[in-house]
Amino acid sequence: MPSIIIVGAGPGLGLSVARRFQNDGYAVAVIARRPSTVAAVIDSLNETAPTQAAIGFTADSTIEPDLLAALDQAVAVHGVPDVLLYNAGVIRTDQIGDLTAAQLLHTYAVNVVGAASTAGHVGPLMAARGSGTILITGGMGQPSSDWVSLSLGKFGVRTLTTLLAQTYGPSGVHVGTIAVTERIAPDTAYDPDVIADLYAEVHAQQPSDWDLERIFTPTSV
Repeated sequence: MPSIIIVGAGPGLGLSVARRFQNDGYAVAVIARRPSTVAAVIDSLNETAPTQAAIGFTADSTIEPDLLAALDQAVAVHGVPDVLLYNAGVIRTDQIGDLTAAQLLHTYAVNVVGAASTAGHVGPLMAARGSGTILITGGMGQPSSDWVSLSLGKFGVRTLTTLLAQTYGPSGVHVGTIAVTERIAPDTAYDPDVIADLYAEVHAQQPSDWDLERIFTPTSV
């Protein structure tokens, strides 16, 4: 059975992507920072697909030993995933000087460093197998002085995606980022269930069509 691991699986986009792949027959493993978040996502998934139980683990993406342990547990249960999604992020408005150095470093750790740790741990396993997809949720069309920490994080994700593609792409691993540039909300043009279809579409691409970045628009799927 194919499988997906989602780091940063909250009740919005993370849950929608998990359900989208679960509906396609994937075994799902989710990782989130709060036990209550993990429990809510797992309960929702298992309610809609009780015969295909999802599994969940608690880990903070900025605490590397915990993150890597959770990834190892997921791999131990479902095997090396076919899809690895890093969906964790800190989204807030802030301007230059608003955040302390510690706050800015923490935000960058969630938005970029956690993604690097996640991909750097599972990517070699995918490369050794010769297949797989690593996706990172990105966003923002242009940097904004009203969104300093997010600008640094999302443009860091773009660079990280390029570096990961250079590292694992030659071994058959597709690396890409899905950029969502507007607020995600149910029953809007940026409904998470609709956006989730784009993740499945990118994963299904043939090597000749691999995208390094796809920007979601309401007409893109």
